[in-house]
Amino acid sequence: MSAVEAISETSPADEVLVSVENLKVHFPVHKGVIRRQVGTIKAVDGVSFDIKRRETLGLVGESGCGKTTTGRAILRLYRVTDGRIVIDGQDITALEGEALRRTRPHMQMVFQDPQACLNPRMTVGSIVAEPIDEHGIVKGREKQDRVEELLSAVGLDPRFANRYPHEFSGGQRQRIGIARALALNPEFIVCDEPIAALDVSIQAQVVNLLEDLQDKFGLTYLFISHDLSMVRHIADRVAVMYLGKVVELASRADLYENPQHPYSKALLSAVPIPNPATEAERKPIILQGDLPSPANPPKGCNFCTRCPIATELCQREEPEWRETQPGQFVACHHA
Repeated sequence: MSAVEAISETSPADEVLVSVENLKVHFPVHKGVIRRQVGTIKAVDGVSFDIKRRETLGLVGESGCGKTTTGRAILRLYRVTDGRIVIDGQDITALEGEALRRTRPHMQMVFQDPQACLNPRMTVGSIVAEPIDEHGIVKGREKQDRVEELLSAVGLDPRFANRYPHEFSGGQRQRIGIARALALNPEFIVCDEPIAALDVSIQAQVVNLLEDLQDKFGLTYLFISHDLSMVRHIADRVAVMYLGKVVELASRADLYENPQHPYSKALLSAVPIPNPATEAERKPIILQGDLPSPANPPKGCNFCTRCPIATELCQREEPEWRETQPGQFVACHHA
């Protein structure tokens, strides 16, 4: 039995594994020869949510809203400006150096581009074994057996261990990335648009693989994507992001059947329905204007410049994060 399986069997199903409180990631903007700071890009600006053990939380929103930055900040790949990140009861917000390194086996990431995240000069076996070597878990024959076990777990032939990434298809390369993420028996994995760079025919295979691995090893996912139809398939709850803030958080059924925030409604109206009669009668919500700059967000509600129901109150005051019905939270004055 793996360490992850042992943990999952002794832990309550509703126990919170990851807690994010008022997370902020701001990047300074410099200009001129002396690199004087002239502004701040608020990539993530006050994000809060919990992820329960063995749950999949979907994080959706248009490009540039801060999804990837949120995921990387939770894993401490970016420096946190403010807020708090707690994983399995340990506050990792301010950890540095060796203390942070010791937490790495518990949290891993599957990156968006399987071509860019694999070293072309390393064999597949070496890529999968790299985290094992780095943390000195096993050596020799045990390490080789572990690599073969991981490749088999993601549906690849262990005999391929001596091949190089360019010899594989996009879907197979993503499987290699998933095997590498599993190498240290993590509890929590951030999946950063793991299917975005794949053919449609391969996307379902990778998502089904992630679900099978979750059942087998008791994994917890933060699944970042802009594909709302795929998020509906894999996520238990969904958080909708806009311009660095989470504007709605709800169970999958509540969000897709009864969205409360105008932005959530606009996103869902753009998802095609596989019924020609229903699709012909449907009227998508077309948002006006462009996404504001995170360096200069609007005053009040971030969405007020594009919202079809915005009022003077929206332009003046930031909406309160509140629960509109059990388990469904929204930041909107008019929800």
